[in-house]
Amino acid sequence: MRKYKMSWNDKIRLALHELEGKVQRDANASNQGVWPDPEEVKAWSAQRHKDGGRESEGIRYGEQWHKTRLNETQPIQESEYRGQYCGGSVHTGGQTKEDVKRKNFVQTVMLQVAKSAAFALATVALLQGVGRMLPDSITVSNTVNGRELPIYCVQTDEKKVALSFDAAWGNEDTQKILDILKKHNVKVTFFMTGGWVESYPDDVKRILADGHDLGNHSENHKNMSQISDEEKRSELMDVHTKVQELTGYEMFLFRPPYGDYDNSVIKVAKECGYYPIQWDVDSLDWKDYGVDSIIKTVTEHKHLGNGSIILCHNGAKYTADALDTLITTLEEKGYQIVPISELIYRDNYHLDHEGRQIGD
Repeated sequence: MRKYKMSWNDKIRLALHELEGKVQRDANASNQGVWPDPEEVKAWSAQRHKDGGRESEGIRYGEQWHKTRLNETQPIQESEYRGQYCGGSVHTGGQTKEDVKRKNFVQTVMLQVAKSAAFALATVALLQGVGRMLPDSITVSNTVNGRELPIYCVQTDEKKVALSFDAAWGNEDTQKILDILKKHNVKVTFFMTGGWVESYPDDVKRILADGHDLGNHSENHKNMSQISDEEKRSELMDVHTKVQELTGYEMFLFRPPYGDYDNSVIKVAKECGYYPIQWDVDSLDWKDYGVDSIIKTVTEHKHLGNGSIILCHNGAKYTADALDTLITTLEEKGYQIVPISELIYRDNYHLDHEGRQIGD
């Protein structure tokens, strides 16, 4: 079963929901210890009533403020002369203008502080929320230095390799290959073209029944980098639909024909729900050099190692004859052969410059 992939819209909505809750909780908590404290305000007010000698300077300052306000277009409101935090006035009938000015100044400062604090709180809350989300979210990247790459191999400490077969032509040896794989209890991956699926539907079903991966090798085996994005999608989804209707299986591994790809090929494949797969060990079985050549080329390959993906073809002349010894030799070297679906990371990964998939 394929894992659910949370969309970025879902991630943003979840982060904002968490942020809203945190801001509300912190706002409620911040009501404790409001500055200035009401009791301090009362004391401040009482002291200023007693200290009338200092009012004259304040009045002069207030008169200047009053003249300034008279030059403004808005009338002075009564509420501007009365406030809670700046205390009462020695004058009967309301506060002095200096009191009003001071009150407005204090309130403005407090408002700016509150806004700054709210912004800082919101920023911290958002970062904390995203930080909590990221470990549980699904992050994948095939981009390396501006290039989109397929998966060539996988970084792993386990001695596992994946054996794969491209099925684009011929079918004479498919059953023999399946029998040898069953003998060794080895599961592999078959990448099939749409034409091959149409021509050999029973073999497609047999491959799946034996527990092997069904992979997409395009509908018509074209050079994918040389066709439009619309044609790319058609090449992928036409064969996808055929396999789905034939077996009920949803393919998710794609190998571009001829290993030909560019940024657009990788992006379209990912948009269609596929992991683009290449290889780092080529058996060269398609060159028909013989059984020994296939075995030596693979088992002594300079790139063979943990996480390698090996390329073979079901229709090559000597592949079936070389397969039994090839599997035995790999196992003697300590490798466990697995299908690509069990080798790769499905999520939380990135690639290095060699196309090696690395788990995050």
